[in-house]
Amino acid sequence: MRLIKNPEERRNEILDAAEILFVTKGYTKATVMDILQACSIAKGTFYYYFQSKEEVMNAIVMRFILNGEASARRVVSDPNLNAHDKIFRIIMAQNQPDDNKLGLIEQLHHVQNVEMHQKSLVETVLRLSPILAEVVEQGIEEGVFHTPNPRESIEFLLVSSQFLLDQGIFQWEEDQLIQKVEAFAHITERVLGAEQGSFAYVTRLYFPHQA
Repeated sequence: MRLIKNPEERRNEILDAAEILFVTKGYTKATVMDILQACSIAKGTFYYYFQSKEEVMNAIVMRFILNGEASARRVVSDPNLNAHDKIFRIIMAQNQPDDNKLGLIEQLHHVQNVEMHQKSLVETVLRLSPILAEVVEQGIEEGVFHTPNPRESIEFLLVSSQFLLDQGIFQWEEDQLIQKVEAFAHITERVLGAEQGSFAYVTRLYFPHQA
């Protein structure tokens, strides 16, 4: 008897298989036929869910972004954490991707995927900005941050960090990247009106071996 899977389960099955293929074989080399064979599905089934390989990649990237957003929201909803604890945990979660995500990030850095990579950065900023702005507002109430524009401050900080600290774009040497991160921590303190040195943990998060 043929097993009928619900649409969401089938869709995720396709994404899971494509994700592994894009990481192991490479996005440009992997084909729709490869995905069909990995899932043991017919072409019609694939096109019921996705119109192209590009659409599959977009869906995989969006799934990672949504998972990151959900993780950040869980941190923010914890009433036992202060503002700095929340920022620490959100940054830590965002900067500890698994091997599959690292592989996909590498694929997004390829020239053919620049537009897709740009979209992923924009989507990340749009989804994380309101969450982090809420944390900044909490920090203002706690007296550790002093800024009249929580949302806008976070947007500028997120855009600059997502772009300038992206190794696939700039490919900094480690000592250069350390200087960038240290500067980012200092700038964050100034922008949010935080105590000098209070964001020093950002460097430790990016470079735990330096601690």
